[in-house]
Amino acid sequence: MLKAVIFDMDGVICHTNPYHSVAFQQFFAKRNLNPSEEEYQEHMYGKNNGYILSHFLGRKVEGEELAILEDEKESLFREIYKTEVDPIPGFMPFFQSLKKSSLPTAVATSAPRANLDLIINTLDISNLMNSQLASEDVSKHKPDPEVYLKSAYNLGIAPSDCLVFEDSFSGASAGLNAGMKVVGVLSSHSKEELPACHYYIEDYLGLDLAHLNELFE
Repeated sequence: MLKAVIFDMDGVICHTNPYHSVAFQQFFAKRNLNPSEEEYQEHMYGKNNGYILSHFLGRKVEGEELAILEDEKESLFREIYKTEVDPIPGFMPFFQSLKKSSLPTAVATSAPRANLDLIINTLDISNLMNSQLASEDVSKHKPDPEVYLKSAYNLGIAPSDCLVFEDSFSGASAGLNAGMKVVGVLSSHSKEELPACHYYIEDYLGLDLAHLNELFE
């Protein structure tokens, strides 16, 4: 039975990936690197910063160096995005319909806490998220299910009664690995680039809660 809804953030609540690309372009340009959009598609969207920085810098980036470089890049992103925060079409009405139905909601992102705060505070939904987890709150990143299992624990709901909205292969895999139903949001990737999800949407326009309940029957 559908008892809770958990959202990833980038590409699910807001279509932030183009702005992350710009931030990474500025970050890498300082280092005389110029990755292509195709490389970003393959090695940035849905990946954690440790993987992204290690891949593009061509060496293992971890520990204190990762923290410093990650902060530099994410600060660039927040500066670029703070005046551009805009939810994916239909997200706000759909989210409000969940709240009217008294369904607990959560956000579970691989992004840093500061990015999470920027987006959900700007959209004025922070107080409506019953659980909020960011990269600092987990030790294992997606596709490991930790962030989703922790979210279910915070909500007091069995994983099998949770519905996840995800846009990336690693994120959708994390939801599936947690034993949850997964809706693939096709904002950054095609169906073929995601694992087999229970349902797919382009955006939230016309998305019906009754239809999502049927996934649990």
